[in-house]
Amino acid sequence: MMAEEKSKEKPVPGRRTAVAMRYDVEKDKAPLIIASGRGAVADEILRIAEENKIPLYENRDLAAMLGKLEIDSEIPAQLYVLVAEVLFFVYKLDRMAEKREKLIQRVKEERK
Repeated sequence: MMAEEKSKEKPVPGRRTAVAMRYDVEKDKAPLIIASGRGAVADEILRIAEENKIPLYENRDLAAMLGKLEIDSEIPAQLYVLVAEVLFFVYKLDRMAEKREKLIQRVKEERK
């Protein structure tokens, strides 16, 4: 999952900040920052996310806060509510994809 923003700290036109998070309920106590960067690094993170069909969630303020954290660090408790919004967004996308897949399977079966 990804939080993205156009940088507020340094007003460079078109310069982005991208932060990638991972959260495995069975392994992680809290979501982890797995990638973070600005400019060309952010563009590469976004390219990889898009290539791998990883959902993007745009939130300028959240990306600015998460971008200050170290790679492999847990999200601090103060950001749980904001990160929960991202997780809910991803959950909804997963549910929609699941429903779409079931519908496609049903249509294929009906055509046989």
